[in-house]
Amino acid sequence: MIDWLYSIDVALFRFGNETIANPAGDWFFPFITNLRNMIVPYALLVLGLLFFGKKRGAVTVLLLIVTITLADQISSFVVKPWVGRLRPCHVLDDVRLLVGCGSGKSFTSSHATNNFALAVLVSHFYPVARPWLLLFASLVAFSRVYVGVHYPSDILGGAVLGTLIALAVAYLWEQGSRRVTSWYQTRRSAKEQNT
Repeated sequence: MIDWLYSIDVALFRFGNETIANPAGDWFFPFITNLRNMIVPYALLVLGLLFFGKKRGAVTVLLLIVTITLADQISSFVVKPWVGRLRPCHVLDDVRLLVGCGSGKSFTSSHATNNFALAVLVSHFYPVARPWLLLFASLVAFSRVYVGVHYPSDILGGAVLGTLIALAVAYLWEQGSRRVTSWYQTRRSAKEQNT
């Protein structure tokens, strides 16, 4: 069963890395997979939330810092060492490698984990942006297959992990906010009755 699933993963990897290769993709996917090229869009997102989002924007940025930190640490220092899967560029022959292979483990893709965590968390507070954020996260995640450093299951696992972490952070925030608001209203009502 595991060999059968791995063979599907390899076939999908070959499709994304070789079959659909083209000059535009050979420029675009290495570009968006490079974190240095994404600093400006990420910075603009954070600045936009802080300057135009008022309180909701500030809360989103604060929770985004928590979410990305958790997502990156869990993917890189918990899941990857536990699974111990080698990257396809270390295992398979004739991989079209468009960036450095890297010495890290393969499952889960931290790019996918972090970008889906960002997309899902920001979408929680700004649902109108959801399609664009998820499209961007999907493109970054797919870029890892296209450039030859992750299997499709790595990006799928990263997408699921990032989504779950973002949903958990958003849920805990909402529950905590409700309890604090309820406590504050109860206390205020008690004070008003005593005066």
